[in-house]
Amino acid sequence: MKIAILHGDVAKDAGADELDTFAQAAFAADGLTRLGHDPFCIPVSLNLESLREELIRAKPAVVFNLVESLAGRGNLIHVVPALLDALGIPYTGARTEAMFVSSNKLLAKQRLAEAGLPTAPWLTVADGSDDAFTPGKWIVKSVWEHASVGLDEDSVIAAADKGALAEEMVRRKQSLGGACFAEKFIDGREFNVSLLAGCVLPPAEILFDGYPAGKVRVVGYRAKWEETSFEYAATRRSFDFSHGDEPLLERLVQLSRQCWRLFGLRGYARVDFRVDDAGAPWILEVNANPCLSPDAGFPAAAARAHLSFPDVLQRIIDDAL
Repeated sequence: MKIAILHGDVAKDAGADELDTFAQAAFAADGLTRLGHDPFCIPVSLNLESLREELIRAKPAVVFNLVESLAGRGNLIHVVPALLDALGIPYTGARTEAMFVSSNKLLAKQRLAEAGLPTAPWLTVADGSDDAFTPGKWIVKSVWEHASVGLDEDSVIAAADKGALAEEMVRRKQSLGGACFAEKFIDGREFNVSLLAGCVLPPAEILFDGYPAGKVRVVGYRAKWEETSFEYAATRRSFDFSHGDEPLLERLVQLSRQCWRLFGLRGYARVDFRVDDAGAPWILEVNANPCLSPDAGFPAAAARAHLSFPDVLQRIIDDAL
């Protein structure tokens, strides 16, 4: 089967998070070749007419969509699915609306809250009410950017009043892609649950090994991308749990399935959680386009379920078709 792998057209001097798109594309191409398919890669820029013409000429049976941003802008993640919908070409992963709503963290939190699913309180600069504010730790996040862009331990601030928190959001918004919000910081355990074609893969916990007392535990940019940093070495993924964790894991699986249905996801996805000191889970993010690099969490969860990466790719393609 002829398969076009679309990925962002990234500059050679881009950050590690953006350059990772090449690793994902190469990993996917290798796996698809091993399955007997005929994959070819197309880097995608803002020149959508060029992409349209290339796809019409190539006539792929399906597109494997790895585009996470265009021209470095995460808020354009839904553009490629929209173009593929217009062309009538089948493609992997979430469809346009699901990609847009799940990738905009504010829209995603609103949908979660409306469905009665647990998501931490949040505020934007424009919020006129103080009802959602309580003094304490808040974390300032980008509305659109993923891969922990702009996120590190200094993103967690102790705010005594809403005004101070609003000032911090204004100060940081340009470094966070131009739009940000504040979320009540859940200082607890962190979990990832991956889903493949609607099936839940083994949950993983991110362990903060050797973190000194007082150091904020957050999986930020350094933990994900800076290989020489303390955070990168000290944040370890684990699939091993005690018997006492079984009720919590069952709840995380249940919530992940509800997220899959609520957002109308397809192919593959990952739901990130924090669990507070009382054992209550909070949904941090619903990622409709999680990283597929060899060392990423999704392939690790699939391997834990005794699935090879080619197996994963074939299931994603089958779900697209």
